[in-house]
Amino acid sequence: MNSSNSTSGDSNVLDSSSTHDLLATIPTFWQTSIQAAIGSEERVLAFIELDLDAERKFAQTLLALTNDRLIQCDVAANGAASPPKYWELSPDLELHASVHSGLGKLELLQGEKVRFQWPFTSACESSADRFAAAYAAIVRNRTLSATTSSAVARCASCGAVLQEDQPSCPFCTPAAAPSPSTSLMRLMPFAQRRASTITLGILLTIASTAAAMVPTYLTIPLIDNVLEPWQKALQVNEEVRYEMIYVYIAGLAGAAVLAWALGWARTYVLALASEQVSCDIRNETYSHLQKLSLEYYGGRRTGDLISRISSDTDRICNFLSAHMVDFISDVMMFIFTAIILIRIDPILALAALLPFPFNAWLIQKVRTNLRYGFARATNAWGDMVSVLTDAIPGVRVVKAFAQEQREIARFAHANKVVYDNNVRVNRLWSFFGPTVSFLNDIGVLVIWSFGAWRVATGDITVGVLIGFVSYISRFYVRLDSMSGFLANTQRAAASTHRIYEILDRRPVVMEPTHPVAVGKLNGEVTLTGVRFKYGSREVLRGIDLRIEPGELVGVVGPSGSGKSTLVNLVCRFYDPTQGKITAGGIDIRSFAVEQYRRNIGIVLQEPYLFFGTIAENITYGRPHASRAEIIEAARAAHAHNFIVKLPDGYDSIVGERGQTLSGGERQRISIARALLTDPSILILDEATSAVDNETERVIQNALDNLIRGRTTIAIAHRLSTLRNANRIFVLDAGRVVEVGKHEELLDRGGVYSRLYHAQLETKAAASPQPAPESFQPVRVVKLD
Repeated sequence: MNSSNSTSGDSNVLDSSSTHDLLATIPTFWQTSIQAAIGSEERVLAFIELDLDAERKFAQTLLALTNDRLIQCDVAANGAASPPKYWELSPDLELHASVHSGLGKLELLQGEKVRFQWPFTSACESSADRFAAAYAAIVRNRTLSATTSSAVARCASCGAVLQEDQPSCPFCTPAAAPSPSTSLMRLMPFAQRRASTITLGILLTIASTAAAMVPTYLTIPLIDNVLEPWQKALQVNEEVRYEMIYVYIAGLAGAAVLAWALGWARTYVLALASEQVSCDIRNETYSHLQKLSLEYYGGRRTGDLISRISSDTDRICNFLSAHMVDFISDVMMFIFTAIILIRIDPILALAALLPFPFNAWLIQKVRTNLRYGFARATNAWGDMVSVLTDAIPGVRVVKAFAQEQREIARFAHANKVVYDNNVRVNRLWSFFGPTVSFLNDIGVLVIWSFGAWRVATGDITVGVLIGFVSYISRFYVRLDSMSGFLANTQRAAASTHRIYEILDRRPVVMEPTHPVAVGKLNGEVTLTGVRFKYGSREVLRGIDLRIEPGELVGVVGPSGSGKSTLVNLVCRFYDPTQGKITAGGIDIRSFAVEQYRRNIGIVLQEPYLFFGTIAENITYGRPHASRAEIIEAARAAHAHNFIVKLPDGYDSIVGERGQTLSGGERQRISIARALLTDPSILILDEATSAVDNETERVIQNALDNLIRGRTTIAIAHRLSTLRNANRIFVLDAGRVVEVGKHEELLDRGGVYSRLYHAQLETKAAASPQPAPESFQPVRVVKLD
């Protein structure tokens, strides 16, 4: 199925213009179905074209949002658009967009019940977010419209209630899609930091361009005042004077050397400025990523983020250092050429510039399609990099399950999407470039034809015509080059848009305006009425608990009960939807996030080690710790003995994610890392659940050293490890259902007791059973 007007990504979501204008922008494949589906009073306010069907196979689905309904159109078995499906807009229906591991979904929710679900790939992510936001705003306006008097201001087209400060309807007067100029103008704050270097580069550009115009200008008097008189003198055997030729040759040589020197300086200075700007963009983008909350990373693919910081910033740098430099030079050359040509002969100048409006029209005609094409290609490139970042770090799993061919096919598919998008762009570009060149050739032909006639009538000299042809040839060559600048502008604009999708994102966990000094916390933690939602799903439902300084508490419960969410809130990776968390009697939202987290140490079930030495990993929380402090922490973590047996000891490289070490060794290094920071509050997230019994005993001894004198919150998979806990909080369905010591909870026969005995039964079933006494194994002897 092909639709000529179909585009992907952001172009599929329009907040609307008027009804008829919006319908005209819907892909032609769907228009008949949508027009037949909507009533006379309905207005289409938004639409999105998704790229997966309900079975997550590649297909096209259109969702249209009117002021009354949500409408879905699919592709039927015969290839035509299937009959639409409808959902009436209602305040109790929410539309939620989410992305995880490269696949997203739009969910129509009624409370916690999913009424319907539409999957999509990450290429539609920003479109889906905008579509869900439009849905929420339209439902909100319908609710306001139903509860307010008829005297309030309403939109004449869609009937939406207008606020007092709204001069126009936000649905019927949408913000225009960002153009390349708009996107690239957002780089101005970075350019302003390097204003002096850029200004110098522009001045050098003007000077070098002016110097480059001099040789062509000197050819006119050289031909008319020297070469033609020589030819006439030779024809009549008169004496030829050579003095002037040396003057003009010296002028040509001097202008060439000056243009070369200024051009070199211009290129170097502007390239330096572009590298500085790109470096600033990379630094700020990465810095902003570090400030974003975990919520942002949950719906993003690592490869796509890496692609934005590396490939997209490199594309911007290449645009600024090469193409922008040439563009500025070309613009200066156009201005100087037009001034010179008009000064020499205005009539011939008008003829020379005749094809220019056609080129400008052609550029305007194709620029929008190029912008969307490059945006799709850039997103596809990010998806391909994401496949690499999935498969290469996970190569052990790939090989363990013999899935090499599957990963090859997955990469080939992502690579094919990149190829297809680039081919579509190149198809358009292959027509555009030669067409511009053809128009330029026509322009030169016009000059020769009209100029020859002007020479024949005596209006201009041969030198003037040659000068005109030389100038206009350079003019059109540079115009041809500028047509290539259009494509590079679209690429840079698409990359800038992707960069600002990160920079425009604000962290969910906000820094306080006036932070309270943290210092060293005493370890007391209190949760009061804490509730938390992931989207529309409520995970914690009113948690009240208090942890005393130096207390060891366990947090247990069935899967999905909210254990990890609780400790995430204590670490302030997220903020509660309702309620508050205090540390030392002060709301943790009053502390600067970084200063607060310096009081927290975390030991995860799957410890993460960075590529580098063991010492560097231990000192990650305290980079300036001494070697003696490192060894002391390693001894306390029972890691020193195996470290000194390695070839390079503490300077041994652990490999990416610590792959050269065993799971127990990685865990002990992570314990040493937590010990070195000396935290007031310690989080143990199932720190021993992924190791064998012998390793568990070693790690448990290390943990005993770690928790001594600290407030410790331990999430435990093996409930027997919590025998020494001061208290155990049992969570179920987002609520604390039991509190007490290990023996107390067993005696109650509640949730904890059921979990404990279920583990015992599972362990007994997994243990080898001795043979019954009546059974005597038979020895089989093979006889020859």
